[in-house]
Amino acid sequence: MNWSAKQYSAFENERTRPVRDLVAALPNERVARAVDLGCGPGNSTEVLAARYPDAAISGTDNSQDMIDAARKRLPGLAFELSDIGAWNPPGGYDVILANASLQWVPGHEELYPRLVGKLAPGGSLAVQTPDNMEEPAHRLAREVAADGPWAARIGAVKHPPRHSAAWYYELLKPVCGRLDVWRTIYHHPLAGAAAVVQWFTSTALRPYLGPLDPAEQQAFLAEYQTRIERAYPALSDGTVLLPFPRLFIVAGAK
Repeated sequence: MNWSAKQYSAFENERTRPVRDLVAALPNERVARAVDLGCGPGNSTEVLAARYPDAAISGTDNSQDMIDAARKRLPGLAFELSDIGAWNPPGGYDVILANASLQWVPGHEELYPRLVGKLAPGGSLAVQTPDNMEEPAHRLAREVAADGPWAARIGAVKHPPRHSAAWYYELLKPVCGRLDVWRTIYHHPLAGAAAVVQWFTSTALRPYLGPLDPAEQQAFLAEYQTRIERAYPALSDGTVLLPFPRLFIVAGAK
């Protein structure tokens, strides 16, 4: 399945709140050059540009649909289609932002220090990644994939490994002049179980749905929603509070 800017943006306020918190935590007062890795439809880039209106800001994403949406949203900024894993321009960035993108890229033991190496003196790497692989939404996706007639194709889907706060701290401390790591659990109010399914259809469910034909996708989502309804009971007004843990890192160059 291709990334869909429209689908991703269905919960834009909820998805943008973590990057607002991340950018607000940046200690840099003056920024000349910044980049948003995995910019999506430009919502995170917009937050970065609002904090640093005088900076030269660019964005990159591996989805043409996302890049098109970002260019439409922020026509004065430069966006390019590229793979974060292969992103290797000359350094000198005051801020490198990666909001909910690096979890899709393997090899963090090499990637994160390499990104720190792209910073100008005093620059900051600011990363936010979902920390929810053991939450019911992910666990149930794995169970539906393994239980259904599609098990041979998607029962063993693997996500790039995610690591603990301590793992990232130990990785980055030797190459950073300053380092801040924290975890926040957001509780997003959504309009029932169907909205929870819609949320994950544009992100975590993509590896499962991609190999399936349309009829199988509908069957997968129907079974997934049935299990989501049990795991996330609605409140009295029908609202479902979706707990969503996220890991934050602000790493400063030496």
